[in-house]
Amino acid sequence: MKYLIWILLLFAAAVALTMASHNPAYVLLVYPPYRIEMSFILFVVLWLLTLVFGYGLLRLVIAALQLPAYVKKFRLERAQAKARELLDETLSAYFEGRYAEAEKAAARAMELGDTSALHPIIAARAAHELHEYEKRDAYLAAAEGRKVGDATMRLMATTKFMLDQRDPRAALNALQELRDTGVKGHVGALSLELKAQRQAGNWDEVLRVLEQLEKRQAIDVTVAAQLRQQACLEKIGQQENLEGLEACLKNIPADFKRRSRIAATAASALIRHGGGAVAQQLLSDSLNAQWDSELVALYGDCQSGDVLVQIEQAEKWLNQHKQDAGLLLALGKLCLHQKLWGKAQSYLDASISISPGKGAYEALGLLAERLGNAEQASKYYHLALQLNAGH
Repeated sequence: MKYLIWILLLFAAAVALTMASHNPAYVLLVYPPYRIEMSFILFVVLWLLTLVFGYGLLRLVIAALQLPAYVKKFRLERAQAKARELLDETLSAYFEGRYAEAEKAAARAMELGDTSALHPIIAARAAHELHEYEKRDAYLAAAEGRKVGDATMRLMATTKFMLDQRDPRAALNALQELRDTGVKGHVGALSLELKAQRQAGNWDEVLRVLEQLEKRQAIDVTVAAQLRQQACLEKIGQQENLEGLEACLKNIPADFKRRSRIAATAASALIRHGGGAVAQQLLSDSLNAQWDSELVALYGDCQSGDVLVQIEQAEKWLNQHKQDAGLLLALGKLCLHQKLWGKAQSYLDASISISPGKGAYEALGLLAERLGNAEQASKYYHLALQLNAGH
């Protein structure tokens, strides 16, 4: 279409020139004492040539004035293209595990004047993997004070570095600085915070962060359950008195309290702090939900309140678990506490016949002492020590 318009214009000019050639008009230019006379056609041609020349001269002047800016733009684009090539090289080397090459490529890009924070951040990560911590910190400093959004990359990298060096306090400080910049906790930051809170032993915070990750479906269900169990166990272990322990257990979900490991840890702590009745109820709930031979053995240590009721409950379980050594041991301990010597002897012997254990021999030794048989008691204690040494 463009060429067609030019052809039409040429034809129109030829027609106009032909018509004008038959025109006798002329142009007279007077500038005393000078006088110029020329045909009208020549005047038009000269006028057109002047316009063309003037336009060309104007474009040349404009191009000359714009030349420095053009050269600057050309150099910048060339530097940016080189920086992009180096960025590709840097990322490829980093994710392939060639950390030394990744660091060198990032450093070259920085020398070319690239202002992106990607290069110093990647260089810092590569130096960290190479355990060159002074260089890593220098690269992090180079990334500081750039674009506002670049602070997120720098602080996320700093958090990871501090966690790798087992410095949770510094990692949490970096995450707090990240929040202060206005960045709300995203999945990556929450995952790092979860690790930092675990390292710091802040188990209430671990549970809080876990809840946020679960709401966003950003953590595996099994992993979340394991971490929640660990947090509950650690919180139970931190309690120093019965009041604190009971308050802690109230905040643990019922389904978690029924888990064998948590129930065993909590029951042991309750017994140690004088909360045998609470331990008894906790163990009963857990055992009724899911039977556990090791857990039921603790039931015999919850000797508080009406022991006969405990014995009655344990004997009901025995109807369903006749060959459970842990249950027989618990019954033997309860009967021993209630001074039912014959039943205690019978249950403890039955427990040992199924699975000889240190606890059962110690209980038999105590029973022999109560019955005044020191020699038999010494024999049982010796067997208990042998089993303990074997383990």
